[in-house]
Amino acid sequence: MFAFILRRLGQGLLVLVGVACTVFLLFNVLPGDPAALLAGQRTDLATKAAITADLGLDQPLPTRLLGYLNDVSPLGLHPADSAGRARYGGVAVLPLGSRALVLKTPYLRRSFQSNKDVLRILLDYFPGTMWLALAAMLIASVGGVAFGVAAALRPQSWLDRVLVSTSVLGISVPSFVAAILIAVTFGFYWSRWTGLSLTGQLYETDPFSGERHLVLRNLLLPAVALGIRPLAIITQLTRSSMLDVLSQDYIRTARAKGLSRGATVLHHALRNALNPVVTAVSGWLASLMAGAFFIEYIFNWKGLGTVTLRAVENLDFPVVMGATLFVAALFVVINIAVDVLYAVLDPRVKLG
Repeated sequence: MFAFILRRLGQGLLVLVGVACTVFLLFNVLPGDPAALLAGQRTDLATKAAITADLGLDQPLPTRLLGYLNDVSPLGLHPADSAGRARYGGVAVLPLGSRALVLKTPYLRRSFQSNKDVLRILLDYFPGTMWLALAAMLIASVGGVAFGVAAALRPQSWLDRVLVSTSVLGISVPSFVAAILIAVTFGFYWSRWTGLSLTGQLYETDPFSGERHLVLRNLLLPAVALGIRPLAIITQLTRSSMLDVLSQDYIRTARAKGLSRGATVLHHALRNALNPVVTAVSGWLASLMAGAFFIEYIFNWKGLGTVTLRAVENLDFPVVMGATLFVAALFVVINIAVDVLYAVLDPRVKLG
């Protein structure tokens, strides 16, 4: 397993290198003057020239690309003096004359708008996206498994037909359309009865005492809107997997030995039927973090989607590039964890 994880990490690093090259080349051919964004439109030419030189925009494109890859890599070549170490941080693991091979935190450059470190900005907004995705995945997993099992235990019944039809509708409706309908219905028209609002954050500050307190009800509407599509898919996956498992010989043998239907379903059928569901759930977690962008924008939720879309509007390219790499790294890590978890749950799967 250790060799498998190392091999997958190597493949993941190649994917991240490809993503980094793609986003760098894409955003370096788009219109916009980063020096003007940093210095302001009314600055003098000397200041803009100094910022251009500091950003390396006066260098050829291949040189800038190599410099960007060197910055975002956790292991890069940087000046060995104190000034170089202060900029990039980290620990020099191999001195090479005036430079050193440094093990460091990836440097995603600085925001054109706020001049703050991009990684720090993303880490400040990431918890909002993480809790939103986890809440949506919890709703989708619990509801999807329950609905799928209920439909599989009564095939071709009215309950089965209703659940299958509803799940098809849930798959067909885009998340941002469902989000708008849910926000307007439950957060506006019916807000008097639901007690929910169109916007809100996970933590709110009391205007009188200044204390921050947790407000879970603000998480409900965006989590439901984000979890509708995976809930529908998990319902159908659980139903089809349960129908396949319930038709196996060992299930009939367990019933013939006198085991109750409930015990057979819980202890034998459901465990084996959940393997493809676990794979879908784990894969959807990374997708939900990326797909939460428009949901966050609709509900004004403080997360990666909000800060990224604002950066797109303001042509703040380092933030957009950093967010893209950040989400890509999440996909790589979660996919590796999914493969390992799948092998743990199903002894028939061999990591190779």
